Amino acid sequence: MNFKAVNVAQSKSATEIVFDSLRQAIIMGEMEDGEPLRQEEIAKAFNTSRIPVREAIARLEQLGLVEARRYKGAVVAAISIEEFDEIFDLRAVVESDAMRRAVPLMTKASLAEARSYHVAFAAATEPEEWTALNRKFHCCLYEAANSPNYLKVINGLLDRLDRYLRAQLSLTDGMERATQEHESILAACEAGDAEHAAALTYDHVQDAKASLLNYLKQKREKT
Repeated sequence: MNFKAVNVAQSKSATEIVFDSLRQAIIMGEMEDGEPLRQEEIAKAFNTSRIPVREAIARLEQLGLVEARRYKGAVVAAISIEEFDEIFDLRAVVESDAMRRAVPLMTKASLAEARSYHVAFAAATEPEEWTALNRKFHCCLYEAANSPNYLKVINGLLDRLDRYLRAQLSLTDGMERATQEHESILAACEAGDAEHAAALTYDHVQDAKASLLNYLKQKREKT
C-alpha cells in the first residue's frame, strides 16, 4: 500500500490524520481500485492502534472511496461505467447551478484569483498539479455564491473522480480542451453573464464525461 505514514502515537486526532492520508492516497491514484486496506499494516505504519484506522476506513466508506467485500474486507472502491455517467450528470447540474448563483456575487479579487489558477493550470506539466488546480479554479468561482453545501457536494463528487480524471487528462487531449473551456467560462464570469457561464459549465462537465467514458471503455475492453 502506498500512502504517507505519520507517527500519531501521541496525537489526539489519530483518526483524522489516518483518514486524510488514506483519502489523499486514494484520490491521487496512489492506491489502485480493489487494493485492500489492511488494518494491522496501516496501524503499524502510523504507530497507532486499529481503532482510529477502523474509524478512518468507515469514514472513507461513507464517502464511497472504500467498499467492504466479503472475504476481503475493505478495499479501494472502483466505479462502474454506470456510476461514472450518474456522477458526471449530477456534477453538471450542481456545478452549473452553483455557477449561476455565484456570478452576480463575484468580485474583482475572486475573478483575479480564478484567473491565476487558470494560468497555472494551463502551464502545469504534472498530472498531480492538473487535478488540484482544476479543482481550485472551479471551486474558487463557486465560492462566491457563499453556498457551503454546494461546495461540500461538489468536492465529494470530485473526490470520487480525481484519480480517473488525472489519467484521462494525461492520456488524451483533455488538458488542451479543458484549458480552452476554462477560458470561456472565466470570460463569461468576467462579463457578468451568469446564464452563459452556467451553460458553459454544464457543457464543460459533460464534455469531460464523454472523454473519460470513452477512455475507460477502451481501457476496460483491453483488460
